[in-house]
Amino acid sequence: MAATTMKGPVAVEDVNVTFEDQQKINKFARNSSRMTELKNEIEAKKKSLQNLQDASDDLMMLDDDSLLIPYQIGDVFVSHTQEETQEMLEAAKEALEQEVKGLEERVSAIQQLLGDLKVQLYAKFGNNINLEADES
Repeated sequence: MAATTMKGPVAVEDVNVTFEDQQKINKFARNSSRMTELKNEIEAKKKSLQNLQDASDDLMMLDDDSLLIPYQIGDVFVSHTQEETQEMLEAAKEALEQEVKGLEERVSAIQQLLGDLKVQLYAKFGNNINLEADES
């Protein structure tokens, strides 16, 4: 992740990497990786949230209020009235929205930390270090 690169014909300066610098580079790499994992988790939860919203919308379109709706809890389906199922879907959506909000706050905190580390590392190593994510 933090590879030293040469830009153009500029000679690479001889910069000593101290133990503290290496710790900062490692911290940057770990947090950058963690942020990617959190963003993937957020996307998955947002997809689940959309699925819950779609189920809720479909449930509202039902004409017959006397139908029992199967609702999955773990590996088992339990039948509930339309109103109970709607309430369960709303509760599940609220819980998922809170989880997404918490994850987004963690991503924001990590982005702040990465920004601070970038400033420190680029100040010392300049063009001899590449801290930009590969867009591959």
